[in-house]
Amino acid sequence: MSADAVTYKGWRGIRRAFGTPSAITMLMLGFGSGLPFLLIASMTLSTRLRDVGLDLGSIGLISLASFFYLLKFLWAPLIDRYAFPLTAFLGRRRSWLLVSQVVVALALAALALTRPGEDVTALVLWVLVASFAGATQDSAVDAYRIEIAPADAQAALAATYTLGYRFGLILSGAGALYLAEFRGWEVAYLAMAALMVLPIATTLLAREPVAPESTVLRRIDFVGAFWQPFASFFSTNGLLLGLALLVFVGLFKFPDQVIGVMAGPFYLDSGYSKADIATVSKLYGIWMGIAGAFLGGVAVAAYGVRAMLFVAAIGVALSNVAFVLMAQFPSEIWAFYAAISADNLFQGFAGVVLIAFMSALTDRNFTATQYALLVSLANLPGKFVGGVSGYIVEATSYVTFFVLSALTVVPTLLLLAWLWRRGNLFQPGHQAPPESAAT
Repeated sequence: MSADAVTYKGWRGIRRAFGTPSAITMLMLGFGSGLPFLLIASMTLSTRLRDVGLDLGSIGLISLASFFYLLKFLWAPLIDRYAFPLTAFLGRRRSWLLVSQVVVALALAALALTRPGEDVTALVLWVLVASFAGATQDSAVDAYRIEIAPADAQAALAATYTLGYRFGLILSGAGALYLAEFRGWEVAYLAMAALMVLPIATTLLAREPVAPESTVLRRIDFVGAFWQPFASFFSTNGLLLGLALLVFVGLFKFPDQVIGVMAGPFYLDSGYSKADIATVSKLYGIWMGIAGAFLGGVAVAAYGVRAMLFVAAIGVALSNVAFVLMAQFPSEIWAFYAAISADNLFQGFAGVVLIAFMSALTDRNFTATQYALLVSLANLPGKFVGGVSGYIVEATSYVTFFVLSALTVVPTLLLLAWLWRRGNLFQPGHQAPPESAAT
């Protein structure tokens, strides 16, 4: 049966899509994308820094070293248009994948050998390297997923990618914390670096996708590759609506993003051990996130993106208030489970809803670059405020910080109310011009 004759529609088609080699490939590539994130940009790193005695203000500032994850749209056009020179023989997508994965592994190994309490400069340097390589890997994986299978198989590939990503989070969260508790941080980071062998092997064994043809893309030169995706976004939506959409995406998960850096220190300061944090936050919590993602997918299919954006925004804000319960009952494991249940369930739910919305905003001629821009904006505001969140906590309290973070949902809801009447914004593929369909 030819590729053109294969259909992935209906339940039988979904089962066929999940059984393809591409689905297994995306599982492993998702694992490679998820593995480094907590180690260089979130809770595992901040927990390590607090464990060696760094103050909260310094921890927040050091977290800004992972900012490349927020700026990957700046070099995404290069990933779209060219193969990486040294590994070009693998093809355009796999050449970037292999180089970025190898650099991530080397940077994690280097972080294992640094001493944060003695040489913060070396730690920040390697976090920068790992952040740039990890962000590049993410962009290459997104492009690979889009090109490796037809549109009606993308749901299965996205699902297997997400499952692999969550497995990466479990190992770099719970796994790394368990190893750190019993064997030390050096062993934990070296073990994580070794696990990058799995996605590296997958890249070497996987097939290179055939890039879709586009007359629009063929007319774009090197300079146009950088500005045309952004010009297309604003020409389609107009300046006012385009800016409103970008601000809305940037604010949507702000309540969740702003508390991310302080989560690890808060758990330690509340009297929980690293093993407790691993079990509840990075093992149980990951599965709650998977459950939330499943619920989000079902809810979007049943009720549409627009209504679920409202539900998700409210849920993310209220889940922050759940951390007040932990602050009121420190060291109580039931309070930890309750807060993590609410937080991760709504994180997973909101993540799927936001992905569906951002997909509807993307011009299919510039998927990699525009999607990278939207993902970066979804994390940028919270990331920068998270960088100074330690000072906010030290000036007030954890309880005040969590309440204030929940209240930041108000601007998001006001923007959503303004966008509500523009129903076509919430339909998949509404921005794709006729020419993009003929690819």
